[in-house]
Parts: sequence; structure tokens; C-alpha cells
Amino acid sequence: MSSHLGPVVALVPAAGQGLRLLRGQPKAFVELGGSTLLQRSVDGLTSSGAVDRVVVMVPADLVEHTRALFGPSVTVVAGAAERTDSVRSGLSEVGDAGIVLVHDAARALTPPTLIARVVAEVRAGRTAVVPALPVADTIKSVDIMGAVVGTPDRSALRAIQTPQGFRADLLRRAYAEASGTATDDAGLVERLGETVHTIVGDALAFKITTPHDLLLAEAIVLQESV
Repeated sequence: MSSHLGPVVALVPAAGQGLRLLRGQPKAFVELGGSTLLQRSVDGLTSSGAVDRVVVMVPADLVEHTRALFGPSVTVVAGAAERTDSVRSGLSEVGDAGIVLVHDAARALTPPTLIARVVAEVRAGRTAVVPALPVADTIKSVDIMGAVVGTPDRSALRAIQTPQGFRADLLRRAYAEASGTATDDAGLVERLGETVHTIVGDALAFKITTPHDLLLAEAIVLQESV
């Protein structure tokens, strides 16, 4: 699938250890309903019908294992401990991409329709697009001692999900000028002074980070199989 912008390439950083999941293995390789989180995330991208190629970044010692798992349909490269460094490694493999998505392997239940909507927004002219949901909880700012120093207005706050979609040239520039790390790729684009647009996200695109999150994901997968 292509357009005047060029192919759509999805990067999936999956090199983190995911210590908070307490599984003793890299989080992306934890199984959920018979498939790893990484497999489910890649399947969602390909099922969207909006992605031409997928590049995954995994721990160096799992590169060959992952290549055997996916075969030639997915490009596999060594990632790094820091997410930003993993994405930078993946960017070197996107070739002639016109649109680049960055998608967390831990958001394994993200609906393909959400992925397609992100791509459609970039094709329509947005240069940076992220899915977002309103924040339900009250948020407090605290100091290093834990004392509350402020209560932001949550009506203006959003919880950001993936995939995050970008014009390839913009994301390359963001990484070329990046100093330090960022918790998401949109943050690097924001540092350039560029506008990042949000679209309505999906509750199923939650990030599987803790044992509780994994239990929720298992319950959802079990319900879907009934």
C-alpha cells in the first residue's frame, strides 16, 4: 500500500526488559492467549491494511530467534535498553518510507481500526498524530518529598497511546536533533516546535506494564474467544 507520501513503515520497539511485569523475561516475549505480546502487536499492524512494512527492535540475543519467529515478512534488528535508542535503530531500516508509525509491543490488544485511523490522519495532511483518551483520575503535581504542589485541570489532560504516526521526514529530523531521551516520540517532535494532533484513542490500546494489566488482557482475550 502506498501513496504520494510513500510506504507506511511501522516500528515496534521491543527491547525493554519490562521488569514491572515480574515475568523474568523481556516483556514483549511474554505470552498472552498463546501468542507473545510482540506477535499480537505485529498482527494488529498487518491486519490494519494500512501498513506496508514492519520493523521490530529486540534484545541483541533474541534477534535470530525473532527472525525465525516472523520469517521474511518482518525486519528484525537489535534494539537498546532505552526506547529512544531502539527507535533510532529502527529508523535506519525504514528506507523510502513516507509515513512512520511507532507502536509499543506492550499495547498488544490495540484494534487494527485505530491503527488505520492514525495512518489516515497523516495521509490527510497531519504531520504528527497520536491517539489519546481523557484522563479519568484527578492528577496531582508533587515535589520530591511527596507533598502536593498543584492540581492540573484534567479537562485539558490526555493519556497518550500508540501507534503514533509521523511524516517520515519529520520523525527523522526529531531524532537527528534529539538530546537525551523521551517517553514517547511525539515528545521529540514537540521539542522542534511542531504541532502534534490527537485523535480519539481506544480503551483496548492500554499498555500491559504490570501483572494487573496482564490479568486484564488475559480476561479480554478469554472473553473474545468465547
